Amino acid sequence: MNNFLKSLDRMANENEWFKSFAAPPKHHTEKVLSKLNWFNGTVKPYKPHGVGGSKYCGQVIGNILKKSDKKPLCCVDFVITDVAQNSFDHAMELEKTYDESRLPGLMFCPYKASDLMNSDITDMIELFLMHDRIFLVKNDDIYKLHITKESIHKIFLN
Repeated sequence: MNNFLKSLDRMANENEWFKSFAAPPKHHTEKVLSKLNWFNGTVKPYKPHGVGGSKYCGQVIGNILKKSDKKPLCCVDFVITDVAQNSFDHAMELEKTYDESRLPGLMFCPYKASDLMNSDITDMIELFLMHDRIFLVKNDDIYKLHITKESIHKIFLN
């Protein structure tokens, strides 16, 4: 993940994007991203779980947006990763809320494969369809995942 973040940092610098992230307290990426001068938009106290989770995440987005000075964002959201570990359904609700009023730029949502695999296949497909692109990161390699709905006839014709 660290090499991915460093590459992302170089790309964001070249494009003059506002570099930001949100993460649980003492998250392993906080040190790396802070050293690279990324803005930590996490709101304290950290409370993304439960009933007030949507409001909390809205505050985080607002915090990042205010600091961005209207530059396009390059943001990595580790809060959603934390939420998905406890409740994939809650993470999906937060994704849908964000999707209704997306911010300009790139928003990376690094889910853990184990959380995806523990979810319902219908929810997983819905999550993939909500995102513009899906990537899998394995060590230093990045794989682009394509999800398309196919008809039974098309499968046999190809």
